[in-house]
Amino acid sequence: MSKILVIGAGGQLGQCLKTVAARRGITDIVFPAEQDANILDETVLRNLLSAEKPAFVINCAAYTAVDKAEEDQAIAKAINETGAANLANACLETGATLVHVSTDFVFEGNEVKLLKEEDVANPINVYGLTKLDGEKAIEHILPQHFILRTSWLYSEYANNFVKTMLKLGAERDELNIIADQVGTPTYAIDLAHAIFDIIQSDSTAFGLYHYSNEGVTSWFDFAKAIFEISGTSVKTNPIPGTKYPTPARRPAFSVMDKTKIKETFNINIPYWRDSLVQCIRVLQEN
Repeated sequence: MSKILVIGAGGQLGQCLKTVAARRGITDIVFPAEQDANILDETVLRNLLSAEKPAFVINCAAYTAVDKAEEDQAIAKAINETGAANLANACLETGATLVHVSTDFVFEGNEVKLLKEEDVANPINVYGLTKLDGEKAIEHILPQHFILRTSWLYSEYANNFVKTMLKLGAERDELNIIADQVGTPTYAIDLAHAIFDIIQSDSTAFGLYHYSNEGVTSWFDFAKAIFEISGTSVKTNPIPGTKYPTPARRPAFSVMDKTKIKETFNINIPYWRDSLVQCIRVLQEN
């Protein structure tokens, strides 16, 4: 198999890629330290790709603090747009294919329908806008790319909604959870498998793809499932998003259509709740 380089190796998805690579016996893969793979430093990137000569670069590096991005607009733009462009340029120079991870937050989410890749993206927050601009930069610079939009990412690594709910559920008797934002949780281990499936397919069907777990849920029902599966006893109350205002607006409905990725790469996508059971089992064992 061709050599793979992972940018953003220390983050949630980067750690999941490391775990899945070990499970699948993928050995020709490099996980550089952050200072050796700074996507804001074009010289560092060029030197890294020239030295490693990867056939594939997976970009997991991103500014993902959705609310903070509203005030840290320059930093979010630098990482999510300029950094993506820098990486695309480095890949172009060295002939590498880029696998870039994006988000369902590029959509406005004001319509109840499965979102396809060709649907108009109209972000309603800075994070979504900078991620969309990053997609556009890659599309403009580098023909050989796979952009994967995903949603509500969680795993046993880093900070995420599942780990936050388990922590709060253990500390409190009652929680209020937003019930009118609907999407699909995605187990980052499943996304990592999908990325390796695409790389190992040797496909040149470059372009934009949607990937999340199967199914639909709200944050409230997601939390209820976390507590039920983990055996956590806590009273949960559904509330409208208006009762919990945040600096960044969120899409009300951002469920993505995965037909394209399933048919192109023959990928089998697990149901969100089945994957949640697996993740919680791992967390409880550790």
